[in-house]
Amino acid sequence: MEAPIKRQDTKKLFENLSGAGKSIGVLTSGGDAQGMNGAVRAVVRMGIYVGAKVYFIHEGYQGMVDGGQNIEEATWESVSSMLQVGGTVIGSARCLEFRTREGRRRGALNLVRHGITNLCVIGGDGSLTGANLFREEWSGLLDELLQQGQIDTDAVQKNSVLHIVGMVGSIDNDFCGTDMTIGTDSALHRIIEVVDAIGTTAQSHQRTFVLEVMGRHCGYLALVSALACGADWVFFPEMPPEDGWEEELCQKLSENRADKKRLNIIIVAEGAMDWHNKPISAEYIKDLVVQRLGFDTRVTILGHVQRGGTPSAFDRILVDPHVVRPTSRS
Repeated sequence: MEAPIKRQDTKKLFENLSGAGKSIGVLTSGGDAQGMNGAVRAVVRMGIYVGAKVYFIHEGYQGMVDGGQNIEEATWESVSSMLQVGGTVIGSARCLEFRTREGRRRGALNLVRHGITNLCVIGGDGSLTGANLFREEWSGLLDELLQQGQIDTDAVQKNSVLHIVGMVGSIDNDFCGTDMTIGTDSALHRIIEVVDAIGTTAQSHQRTFVLEVMGRHCGYLALVSALACGADWVFFPEMPPEDGWEEELCQKLSENRADKKRLNIIIVAEGAMDWHNKPISAEYIKDLVVQRLGFDTRVTILGHVQRGGTPSAFDRILVDPHVVRPTSRS
């Protein structure tokens, strides 16, 4: 086992970093997540700290393909007061053009024009998959631009390698190799706030509430929120219920009501399904409870409220470079 890095060694490492003569581009892509702005701020300030030029690429891959004013040099002050802001202030857009070779070639040309050979992509699985493909094709794209006469041999040599850094910004917490993705903790807090609020009205009227949460094919938000709020039942993709779950669910709800429990909370991940790959929707569960038990049942789909609002303390700290290397400038 390697010896842990000493504090003074870490300090020396950062002091020896030099970004002189280098340019970094930062973009946010795909669905927004709380904490993305903090990640952008971290890239900009650490880049400037080591002496590199840092560029905002507005509107994600679409901005990189379109170029022009979408690529803007960032300053230390341009990322002030954004750590606590949700969403992404530099914009995010899904870009169909970037899925084509021609679109990626246009993106490469715009990066070369700014001398950007270091790209930080903040986004989810699709965004980072696209970034890796872009990196793999980089040399071929430069050759094509050279053949078309859009760049010269000097530009090819200066920009011969594209370095990619991926920061996983996704509330779903669905990326392999990460403990927690940017935005997950904030989304979880938002879900818990809603469940707690619904609990009071459900108890007043003896109602059953079925809440659908995001997560695509990952059940993290559903499972953890169910544990945190004491839900009666949870459905999530990784553990499909066995045949006969309908009877088991109704029996559980009946027993709770017989024990004088005035509310029932059921949480459903948007990607939930049974053993036969049949989707389990919030509406289906509601109809099941109403038809078999006659309970007053309502559905609440949280939707994009899970992405909104300010990032939690955890998401702010997760992306903050000062956690790694404190500096005198804040």
